[in-house]
Amino acid sequence: MAIPLPLTDSHAPEVPLHHLDQLWFQLAGTICNYTCRHCFISCSPHNHSFDFLSWREVEPWLDESVKFGVREYYFTGGEPFLNPEATTIIERTLEYGPASVLTNASVLRDEWLKRLRAAEDRSGYSLEWRVSLDGFTPEMNDPIRGEGTFERTMCGVRRLIEYDFLPIITVTVVDETAETTELFDGFVKMLRDMGYSRPRLKILPPLRIGAEADRCRGYAPDERVTAEMLADFDMQQLLCSHARLVSDRGVHVCPILLEAPDSVLGQSLMEASRPFALRYQACWTCYQHGSICSNPSGSLRDG
Repeated sequence: MAIPLPLTDSHAPEVPLHHLDQLWFQLAGTICNYTCRHCFISCSPHNHSFDFLSWREVEPWLDESVKFGVREYYFTGGEPFLNPEATTIIERTLEYGPASVLTNASVLRDEWLKRLRAAEDRSGYSLEWRVSLDGFTPEMNDPIRGEGTFERTMCGVRRLIEYDFLPIITVTVVDETAETTELFDGFVKMLRDMGYSRPRLKILPPLRIGAEADRCRGYAPDERVTAEMLADFDMQQLLCSHARLVSDRGVHVCPILLEAPDSVLGQSLMEASRPFALRYQACWTCYQHGSICSNPSGSLRDG
């Protein structure tokens, strides 16, 4: 008899939390000024399924994270800078450890960048910027991310460079026939031509859930993780073995499964330290490619 999808608990292998290295924050909930056709949680200006996090909400999580030895913090959404407290939250987080913010860079203001440049300069920790862009020309990018989004995002990239940041351009492979090498070379040339002398690029596989499942395809029945596949597999390659995500609903297993009905593991980091069963097909992508959400994994290369 075929195993139903998602996998039942009796068939889904469990992954323990080996160590809480990363703490993610769903800073802007599911609210975004873009409506990207491949967004795995279908963020948009109208998706209020998850709401903003305030500094008052974030601070206790940061304090608790110190006890767990968290090494780095990530801020995502939606678009984080739609949250009016985003700059303050990131500034204060740099007092706890290194931070990364995932943004489309389209709403950045000079005032915010000045503050964040100063915050990183006085901190002993780094601030990384991950800027989402899915084509090195408007003709490639805008059909996926929306008309005019290429120019708006590139304006934000230029601003980041002006403030001496080195943004990581994060590219999702939306064309299954595309050659990764050609994609990388095209981005590097475009970025160098616009004055980014040390371009950094991270190429990601698509996550076939949310809007992407409608745009292209969902997962095939055999694209799932089984217990047999984890034999002799280094489970620390999986994000759920070393990270958790905080939203306005509690602590989730990871940013990819934000909307999964059982992704909330607790209302404290201690409660959320329990193992998680890989019953969802999106886990297949992490199994194939490693912790795709984190900075060090995937195809992160300097051009």
